[in-house]
Amino acid sequence: MVTAAIAAVSCHTGGNNGHLVASEMVIAESPCPDSVFLYTPGIIEGFDGRLVVSVDYGGPGTYILDGPKSDFGDYKAGNQIRVLLSDNDGKTWRETPARIPMMHEILFKAGKSLYMIGHSGRLLITRSDDNGETWSEPSVLCPEPRWHQSCTPVDIHDGKVTLVYEKWVADGHPWPGVGPVLMQAKVDDDLTLSSSWKFSDLYNPDEDMEAARPSGIPVTDPGKAGILETNVIRVFDENNPFYDPSGKSVVLMMRASTGFPDIGVMMKGVERPDGSLAVEKLTKNGHEMYFAHIPGADLKFYVVYDPDSRLYWLLHSQIDGRMNYRRRLALSYSPDLLKWTFAGLVAVGPADNAARHYATMLIKGNDLLIVSRSGDERARGAHDGDIVTFHRVKDFRSLIY
Repeated sequence: MVTAAIAAVSCHTGGNNGHLVASEMVIAESPCPDSVFLYTPGIIEGFDGRLVVSVDYGGPGTYILDGPKSDFGDYKAGNQIRVLLSDNDGKTWRETPARIPMMHEILFKAGKSLYMIGHSGRLLITRSDDNGETWSEPSVLCPEPRWHQSCTPVDIHDGKVTLVYEKWVADGHPWPGVGPVLMQAKVDDDLTLSSSWKFSDLYNPDEDMEAARPSGIPVTDPGKAGILETNVIRVFDENNPFYDPSGKSVVLMMRASTGFPDIGVMMKGVERPDGSLAVEKLTKNGHEMYFAHIPGADLKFYVVYDPDSRLYWLLHSQIDGRMNYRRRLALSYSPDLLKWTFAGLVAVGPADNAARHYATMLIKGNDLLIVSRSGDERARGAHDGDIVTFHRVKDFRSLIY
């Protein structure tokens, strides 16, 4: 099925939406907005310029979908990942026959293949050797439940892929009771094999979050503050305090559930001299740090580095004075991951139940390409959207000021 744009605007001003810097196109739509929800999408550039998008279908009504569903899901009916392809730079899209029984996917390209890591309670991975047309039966990377993530960036560097997936710290722990697990493998290995991967120990954030309570962070109920949806980011600037000349560490930027809308957490993932992996605290000017100002970090955000502008670009929710406000999708940039400048509004949903959030992006030439977990007026709520939208920020570097 080829999808067409229902709204295409390069820039416009209207009402409270302000000045939008991106176009918008609906590329996926729920068959039943009341019970089948379209959760976080991913986007990568495959081979030969092909754009590959993954979409996580969840909700109580997924039993109506053809094909297998995950054993563990947002609801008892399970989740299912579907894949969309575009061979004309996003002008039209088609859905592949793939029906992948997992959720919370991370989509990436490594070596000569495309990969998707997700979970069904246990940690899973699937591979495509034909540029996203078909996908292997999911392989188990770790049989132990329970895992969690969202579609966040991975690092490909020096022949290795490094990413974070998150594991539940204990059965019955209040949400968001997960901690980051750093994972690494060689890009040319068969990444569907558990033996190809190294894993760090789980980092339990409970002690760090509770230790901050006397300062007023977090202000949520005890045991209900945490970190999740980790971005893995490499620092290239030698003058940045987080730069590692050995290339053995990456910065981890995380959503934080604290009660403050623009506070996240920054840590680092490290490959130790013995080859083992660890998640550790960052230091800046000799002092340990943990919390950081990150716009919209009350919700999932996405960071990419642009070597041309030498800036980090942050796709995030504009909270607008409210916690967990999902209607406005914004773009900011930073030279150092610490000082952020607002660049513009990417999209605004037509109503509070019609979100534009949990988005993923990539740089393609002079443009930023974005896919958003979205909704229209039929959506059951801001969290449970019924469409996926594709956005293009043309000449995005012109937003720098």
